[in-house]
Amino acid sequence: MKRLAIVATALMATWLSPALAQNPGFADSGLIGKLEAPEIISDPARWPKTFKEAPQLAEQVKAGLLPSVDKRVPSEPMVVKPLREVGKYGGTWRRGFLGLGDRENGNRIRAGDKLLFWDAAGTGIMPSVARGYELSADGKRTTLFLRKGMKWSDGSPFTADDFVFWAEDMNTNKDLVPTPAPELSVNGKPGRIIKIDETTVAFDFDEPYFLFPRMLAGDTQVGGGQSRLQSDSRELGPYAPAHYLKKFLPKYSSVEALNAEAKAAGYNNWVQHFQFKSDWSLNIDVPTLAAWKMTSPINKQTWVLERNPYYYAVDTAGNQLPYIDKVQLTLAENPEVINLRAIAGEFDYMERFIDLAKLPVFLENAERGGYRVRLDPGFNGSDSQLYFNLSYKTDPEIRKWFQKVEFRRALSLGIDRSQLNDAFWLGLGVISTPIPADIIPESPGKDYRLRWMELNVKKANELLDSIGLTKKNREGFRLRTDNGEMLRIQIDVAQTLTPTWPQQAEMIIQQWKAIGIAADAKLLERSLFYTRVRNDDNQMSIFSNNGSESLYLYPSPALPVDPMSSQGGAGHAKWYASNGATGMKPESAEMLKAYDLLRGASSMHEDERTKAAQEIWRLAVDNVWTIGLVGLSPNYMGTRVVNLKLENVPERVCTSQHCRTPWSAHPYQWFYK
Repeated sequence: MKRLAIVATALMATWLSPALAQNPGFADSGLIGKLEAPEIISDPARWPKTFKEAPQLAEQVKAGLLPSVDKRVPSEPMVVKPLREVGKYGGTWRRGFLGLGDRENGNRIRAGDKLLFWDAAGTGIMPSVARGYELSADGKRTTLFLRKGMKWSDGSPFTADDFVFWAEDMNTNKDLVPTPAPELSVNGKPGRIIKIDETTVAFDFDEPYFLFPRMLAGDTQVGGGQSRLQSDSRELGPYAPAHYLKKFLPKYSSVEALNAEAKAAGYNNWVQHFQFKSDWSLNIDVPTLAAWKMTSPINKQTWVLERNPYYYAVDTAGNQLPYIDKVQLTLAENPEVINLRAIAGEFDYMERFIDLAKLPVFLENAERGGYRVRLDPGFNGSDSQLYFNLSYKTDPEIRKWFQKVEFRRALSLGIDRSQLNDAFWLGLGVISTPIPADIIPESPGKDYRLRWMELNVKKANELLDSIGLTKKNREGFRLRTDNGEMLRIQIDVAQTLTPTWPQQAEMIIQQWKAIGIAADAKLLERSLFYTRVRNDDNQMSIFSNNGSESLYLYPSPALPVDPMSSQGGAGHAKWYASNGATGMKPESAEMLKAYDLLRGASSMHEDERTKAAQEIWRLAVDNVWTIGLVGLSPNYMGTRVVNLKLENVPERVCTSQHCRTPWSAHPYQWFYK
C-alpha cells in the first residue's frame, strides 16, 4: 500500500501529458484542472443520523407506494461528502447515444453497481457496493463486506445469496456462459465463491491471487458489477438478482416450460429469453443497485434512466443520492451529430464521442451554448491503435502474412504519424507505441516509445521484399503469392467513440501506397463490428487502447485475452481464457511466453508483477502485435462538455478504462443550480 500511495502522489504531481507540457499556452488555458473527487466517509461517527429524500419519492411514501427513506437506505450506507457543496434535488441529465451498439454508454453511467471503485487518480481502491474488502496474508482469500440492510431497486434484500446464485447458476451454466469469467481462475485453477453470512462473501483460490482485489475494482468480467447476459457483449458478474432471475432458469422450472414461455414472448428459446431478462438496457423490470434505473430501453429513440429509490448512498447532510432525477440519452445517427448537438448546448455532460479536433469550435461556441470545456489527458500510449487479428483464418494468404513479424513491422514503418497528429490531435498528441506513459511503473521504458514507429518507407519496402512480397502490379501494389491478384487488407472501423477513426484509417491507407500495400476501411455499426471481431471475421481493426496504463486490468491492447473484446484475435483469446480447452493456440513462441507471464502474474507480489508487465510490453512492442499511432492526450473521452449550471463536477477526472468515465466524476452527487 505504501508503494501505491507513492505512485498516486507521483501521478498527481505529473499528470500533464508530455505533449501538453510542451504547449504552455494551452496548458495554462484553464482547460486542464486538478484531479479531484468527493470524499467517502468511512467513520460511522461522522454519518448522518436522519435521512431526507427527493420530493417525488416523498410523495410516493405519503401515498403508501414506498417505505420511508430510513427503511430504504442501508444501515451501513455509503456516505459521501460532495465535492463542493451539498446539492439540491431535480433536473435531467441530457446526453447522446448511438443505438443498440452503444450499451457501454449506459454501463458507465450505471457504474455505481460496481463492488469496488477507484480514487481520483485511478490508483487506490475505494468502497462502492461493498463497504470494504480484506486480502488474506497468503493471497488465497479475498473477503468482501457488503452493506447491512442494502436493497435492490424493487426493495428486495441484496445479500451474499446473489453472489452464490451467479456463481452456481449462471457463470457455470454452459448454455448461458460458454467461457466463464477468466478472472475467477488463477493459473488455470477456478476459484470459489463462498457465503460466510448474509453480508460477507469470500473468493477462495487454491493458489495466491494478490491481484484479485484490483480485478474486482477493474473493468474486468468479474469486476463489471451486476451480471447481465447480452448476446452481443460479454457476460459480467459476479452477482445477480437471484429473486428475480431464478424463475427463468430450468433448474427452478423446466426447459419445456421455459421454452414455451420464451416463444410466447417472441424468443427462440429460454436462453435468449434469459439474456433479455438479465439485460438492464432492454428489460425495464430487472432490479438494479445503480443510482438510476432504466425506464425506457435502449431500442427507443430516447433511452431513459430514473432515480433508484433504494440507492445505497447519502450525502453528509443525510440526503439520499442521486440529486439528479433522470438521465435522458437521445439517439443520434452518428458521432458527428452528437458533436453538433454538444456545440449547440443540447447536452449537460458529454465526453463520449466528443472530437478533440473540434476544440476550437467548442471553445468559440461555449458561451452561446451555456457550457464549459474540460480536458483530461490520458496515460494510454495510443488513443488510436491498429489491431491485427492474429487468429484470422478465412483467407490463408492474409493469415500467412499476418503471422510474419516483418510484415507487421513494415506496416508500422509505413505510417506517417506526424501527419495523423497534426490532422486529428491538433498536434497535441505524442507519437507512441501502445505502452503507457513513462511515469506508470508498468511501462518498459522510453526505449520502447518509438520502436518500429518512425516513418521509414525504404526499410518497410526492404522488409516486405525480404519475405517474398516482391511482385507488384502496374500501380505498384504488391501481389498475392497464391493467385497473383492484388494483396488487399480490410480495416474494420466501428461507428463509435472516436469520430475521426474512419478518416484516420483512410489516411493510413493512403500512406501505405508508398510501400505497395492496398487496403480498404469499412465503417460498421458497432454491434456488427463486435460480431465480426468476436467471430474472427475481421482482418484488422482500428480501436483505442484506453486502459493500457493498467495492463492487468485491461490487457487487450497488448494481448488478445478476452474472447468478447472489441480488439480482435478471438481465437487466441478463447484459447487463453479456457486454458487451452478451446480456441486457437498461437503460433508465436513470444506470444505464448507473454501469456505465461500474464497468467502467472496473479500470484505475484506487486514488484514482481510490475517486472512481468514490463516484459509483456517489450514482447508486444517488438513483435508489433498491434500498431500504436498517437496518444497521451485528451483525445479519447478526455474532452468534456459540461453545462454551466451543473455543479460538483471535478475539474479533472481519470479517463482510464477502469475508471469508467463519466462515473469517475461521481455523477450521483452532481446537481443543477
